[in-house]
Amino acid sequence: MTIRVDFSLISSWIAPGSRVLDLGCGQGSLLRRLADTKDCRIQGVEMDPDSFLEAVGNGVPVIEMNIDKELDLFCDDSYDVVILSRTLQAVRRPETVLKHMVRIAPTIIVSMPNFAYWRNRMGLMSGHAPVSKDLPYSWHDSPNVHFGSVSDLETLFSQLSLSVVKCVPLSATGRVSKMPFASRNLSAGAVLYQLRNDTSLR
Repeated sequence: MTIRVDFSLISSWIAPGSRVLDLGCGQGSLLRRLADTKDCRIQGVEMDPDSFLEAVGNGVPVIEMNIDKELDLFCDDSYDVVILSRTLQAVRRPETVLKHMVRIAPTIIVSMPNFAYWRNRMGLMSGHAPVSKDLPYSWHDSPNVHFGSVSDLETLFSQLSLSVVKCVPLSATGRVSKMPFASRNLSAGAVLYQLRNDTSLR
């Protein structure tokens, strides 16, 4: 089972025994890791049929659900942590999804590719939509429907009164970026956040 580099960092943020919901869990590799190494109680959500079957094959409890439309089926505070890893750009209503996440759990973990990464800017300057490891699709077959920057994402968090507990810029290879933190809107291929629930959203 393939383990993404940034999954180690996400795993380090989650306490043993936590109830964890992963929205867009893919093959379920992160959840399997959390169950095996931290005895977490896990639940995945996945729409892609092939990924769904792979997650089931990996022994991950997973349900097929439309993240944009069906998150109200989860009760308030039913999990300790909700993860949305490199999926926010592919949902139709990111604001609504984030509001549901902070309703479901006191801690949420979100990562997203950074469309303002310098290599992506260079691609646009060449006259073409950028293609990279974080944005691996051609413009005409991409599942992504939003192309936001780090600055855009942090503005949305502020508008939703979400408090950033941790923020880690990631390099184009998915590792922790060695570039200055302040340059993250330009130098990060993607960014990973741990966010705190604000009870004013309830």
